[in-house]
Amino acid sequence: MLLFLVVVYLLVTIAIGLVAARRVKNSSDFAIAGRNLPLVMIVTTTFATWFGSETVLGIPAKFVNSGLNGVVEDPFGAGVCLILVGLFFASKLYQMTLMTIADYYRERYGRSVEVACTLIIMISYLGWVSAQVSALGLVFNVLSQGDIGMPMGMFIGVVSILAYTLFGGMWSVAITDFIQMIILVVGLSVLAVFSSDLAGGADQVLALATSRDMLKFLPPSNWHDVLFFIAAGVTIMFGSIPQQDVFQRVMSANSVKAATHGPVIGGVCYILFAFVPMFLVVSALIIMPEQAEQLMKEDPQRILPTLVMLKMPFVMQVIFFGALLSAIKSTASATLLAPSVTFTENIWRQFQPNMSDRQELKAMRVTVLLFSMLVLMYAISMQGTSIYEMVSGAYQVPLVGAFVPLLFGLYWTKANTQGAVFSMGLGLLTWLVLLLTPFGEEVPAQLGGLLSAFLGMILGSLGPQIIPNTRSSHRKHVGMDA
Repeated sequence: MLLFLVVVYLLVTIAIGLVAARRVKNSSDFAIAGRNLPLVMIVTTTFATWFGSETVLGIPAKFVNSGLNGVVEDPFGAGVCLILVGLFFASKLYQMTLMTIADYYRERYGRSVEVACTLIIMISYLGWVSAQVSALGLVFNVLSQGDIGMPMGMFIGVVSILAYTLFGGMWSVAITDFIQMIILVVGLSVLAVFSSDLAGGADQVLALATSRDMLKFLPPSNWHDVLFFIAAGVTIMFGSIPQQDVFQRVMSANSVKAATHGPVIGGVCYILFAFVPMFLVVSALIIMPEQAEQLMKEDPQRILPTLVMLKMPFVMQVIFFGALLSAIKSTASATLLAPSVTFTENIWRQFQPNMSDRQELKAMRVTVLLFSMLVLMYAISMQGTSIYEMVSGAYQVPLVGAFVPLLFGLYWTKANTQGAVFSMGLGLLTWLVLLLTPFGEEVPAQLGGLLSAFLGMILGSLGPQIIPNTRSSHRKHVGMDA
């Protein structure tokens, strides 16, 4: 019955997404909802995109073993990322007539930087989307009590998301996000109250967390731990800023106010509400101590689903899996759409310069389909990898390769094409060296790469000009009538 209700829920979200797809008339509608989304929908789609499988399953699994210190990357870094976007990036980007974040790199630095950043952005999505697909496989595996294997569960999940994202693009994503966020917030809040009662009260849960040093946030005061703490904090905080999913939400807003306020409100709400799954997993240590301790050794990501299945009534099981699927589907749909739109606009369009808007819309949909297949294969091959690690690892490439050119391009007038090329090259090279050698055990690869990217931008922009500036004058109108 529980599996049946989950399938019904999937079908309902597909139907809602397909109804929303009727609003899509052109590529602008598909990519950025024609810039028509009000503030409330920018908040909900931003929050829902961030609140994915890693928040419900990955963060609690990391928290129960490492405490708040172990989750500085997400939710703290991830939430601050949205706040920074709203405060320092949204207004400047919203006022530019661009379809994708990679369009900015072309306008500021030229075609070569545009292509490089497009590839960097697309590669980064592989891990993030795969984490959501893995979580979908886990859900169906748990609900069927093992009758549905992880690969088949992943396939079913991808098809359910693809069914409406393929046709409705950003309109379908935004409207389903709005509904799914309501289900998510209400569902997890009810579960938190119920699990608190089972555990003997919230004070008992907090007491256990305190006794196990789970609430300790700052690292030990030695150079090594502080460096890795900072590196973890900035990975998503800065690495997700030059991402298409964030840019789409900014550009989908119907006003500058919605574009700037939406990410800030969404980021604050995300940080605060991410504590609910952490509260639930500590409750599990009290409610089912033996099973929880065993799962901490085997697969801590299964603690919450196991708690719900073993210790909660049927109604609570329905609420939990409804909330979990809402979290996963909202993130997965957004992260399938973002790289597909970027590839079509910034790579494929160059081979088809005379492509009509109808042809571009078709190309975007085909790319969504192909990227979904690629993600499914990658997720199946990565079985056994932590959801939290898959997500955090996805942001290191844009952190060292794309963040600095975006930041300096907006705020430093002397930034030029050579500076951007040097920044990307030196940042990625340093990151790879530290990642693949023992030096990475002393200096975090992503932090070393980020600092090198800053250095490359400054030296490249101020030094003798070997690479000419190649700013583009090409602009594509993406207003409401695009």
